[in-house]
Amino acid sequence: MMILYSGTSCPFSHRCRIVLYEKGMDFEIRDVDVHDMPPEIAAMNPYNQVPVLVERDLILYEANIINEYIDERFPHPQLMPPDPVMRARARLFLFNFERDLYNHVREIQEGAQKVADKARLIIRDNLTAIAPIFAKQKYMLGEDYSMLDVAIAPLLWRLDHYGIVLPKQAAPLLKYAERIFSRPAFIDALTPVEKAMRK
Repeated sequence: MMILYSGTSCPFSHRCRIVLYEKGMDFEIRDVDVHDMPPEIAAMNPYNQVPVLVERDLILYEANIINEYIDERFPHPQLMPPDPVMRARARLFLFNFERDLYNHVREIQEGAQKVADKARLIIRDNLTAIAPIFAKQKYMLGEDYSMLDVAIAPLLWRLDHYGIVLPKQAAPLLKYAERIFSRPAFIDALTPVEKAMRK
């Protein structure tokens, strides 16, 4: 059985939980307090961070690596595109999400007021830039739900929590967010801490 060591408020752990629930397989989630890391996390991950996935002798960390492994190991429903060109594009999108969005989340959580405020504006502007996509299509890659939707969902869920206010022109993105929040796997993956993040 797969065991996921998961932070109850961690957006990266949230991504992995979503994928596990989308696959509908047997797994165990072990909740970790990210402010008081148990010593076994450092033993499994040299960066002392969650998420960490353990399956027999395999130990993986870093959300995108964990999620691709789960997707390849349990191919239904497939979350990465089957076509190599589309898969490469999806990986590039995931890389861009880390650089353009999630790197700034850390600044909101850990930075001084000025740094955090600047990070909020960068995330707001980057999200607003992709909003027009959703006026034309249902999900990030078109009509099919994919790993890109999984990756961005925890951030969209936390917008209020992080103090990020999107402008009116981001309305298609907010409609898209409600669509992915209504998926059963997304709802099942939420921890009580995460449920409390939205009013």
